[in-house]
Amino acid sequence: PIDRLSRVARARRGIVHIEQGRAVFPSLTVRENISLTARTPGELDAALAQFPELEKRIDAPTALLSGGEQQMVVLARAFAAKPRILLIDEMSLGLAPVVFLRLMPIVKSIADSGVGVLLVEQFTQLALDLAQEAVVVAGGRVSFQGASDALR
Repeated sequence: PIDRLSRVARARRGIVHIEQGRAVFPSLTVRENISLTARTPGELDAALAQFPELEKRIDAPTALLSGGEQQMVVLARAFAAKPRILLIDEMSLGLAPVVFLRLMPIVKSIADSGVGVLLVEQFTQLALDLAQEAVVVAGGRVSFQGASDALR
């Protein structure tokens, strides 16, 4: 059970939560945002390797980035934390479809690396393309739980 643990205690257990709405620190640069969770320069470099678009904006305040770039910063910060479990809430919220489609393979590669990923997403078909298991909640109740192929 983790419901009574503080955010810090959850983070120490390897649980990283990406909130909906691109929660960046707007006055910090891209480098500073990602460095908040990167314990070594190598972790920063590995996170940036997933998002080469960010390297040219590395010293820009995140407030000046587009919504898609800000979402990349949030994902890079999560990646740099080396999570065991990654919780992503509505990654597509407010993003252009082309940006969202660019981010989905990165989430898949994170999952393929052995990180448990829980993705809450409104674009069901895209989420099912990544998922092994699916849970559908309607009206506060679970209406389906099983293999994503079965739901598809």
